Amino acid sequence: MASLKKSELLKEPIEHIDIAKFDARPLVDAYSKMAFSARDLARASDIYDRMLADKDCSVILCLAGSLISAGLKKTLWQLVESNMVDAIVSTGANMVDQDFFEALGYKHYKGSKWVDDKALRGARVDRIYDTFIDEDELGECDQTIADIAGSLKPKPYSSREFMEEMGKHLLKNSKVKDSIVLSAYKKGVPIFIPAFSDCSAGFGLLHHQWHNPDEHVSIDSAKDFRELVRLKVESKDSGLLMIGGGVPKNFAQDVTVGAEMLGLDTAMHKYAVQITVADERDGALSGSTLREACSWGKVDVVDEQMVYAEATLALPILASYAYHKGNWKKRRERRFNALLNDARAAAPAATR
Repeated sequence: MASLKKSELLKEPIEHIDIAKFDARPLVDAYSKMAFSARDLARASDIYDRMLADKDCSVILCLAGSLISAGLKKTLWQLVESNMVDAIVSTGANMVDQDFFEALGYKHYKGSKWVDDKALRGARVDRIYDTFIDEDELGECDQTIADIAGSLKPKPYSSREFMEEMGKHLLKNSKVKDSIVLSAYKKGVPIFIPAFSDCSAGFGLLHHQWHNPDEHVSIDSAKDFRELVRLKVESKDSGLLMIGGGVPKNFAQDVTVGAEMLGLDTAMHKYAVQITVADERDGALSGSTLREACSWGKVDVVDEQMVYAEATLALPILASYAYHKGNWKKRRERRFNALLNDARAAAPAATR
């Protein structure tokens, strides 16, 4: 096994693409006159833009896969900062191990998939395909989560509530301006992480609970579901922008079924776009089509589009198109965190 030095591996940081610096409208317009995935991406871009133009539509952004580490942080941050997103449902890795991690002053680095992974382990460098991360810095991120948990009143929290506390921490401690977690906190955009322990947050909470076995912070995933259903009920219409699949996709789609079970008056998601490389043939959730979701009462089939493309290629084009179209400038801020934090906001009465 070759010996590798961390300083030799972590040299060139990943740079995040800025959708404000290029206008994808001419490209998307050209794609709309083509076929196959080009036309699919053009239609998806148009549907997302129509979500933003629809004054009654709340937009839920779903994130899965390693997106921030791959250079999409500034793209996603711009969506939050420009009021192009009203709520986020994400894997923990994107929001904690990657965005929060970078907000603490750490970086992801250009690497190689051809490196000796045992040698990486010896150098305490982690690999995500062709991206490298400092394992010791991830440990600092874990410890920061444990410290935040230790500062809170011992009780169950929704992941959204805990993400607010992380945003509050970044108000004083962030080393960057373009943090999604920080921007979402400032703008009242809720972040839900249904599988919260499956990331750096899990290590931090493990440490916290291990050393505080009798009184500690815990995460109430059912409260997450209740809060997201309430958000859906408060929205006349809703649209999904889904990058990847997995738990975030299913969790966001399930709110319509949850509301129906409670007898609440709400509709299927009116708009839906998914960018994924997953295949539908194995029956797994990540590749299941949005038309299939209609059979479950989750997504309407009028304004939906699957885009089979890798996110680093497709998302900046779609996001730049909608950003430069400018319909987001007319949107009102939902600030759903304020609604969900209001203990006086009683749950709507069920009709069953």
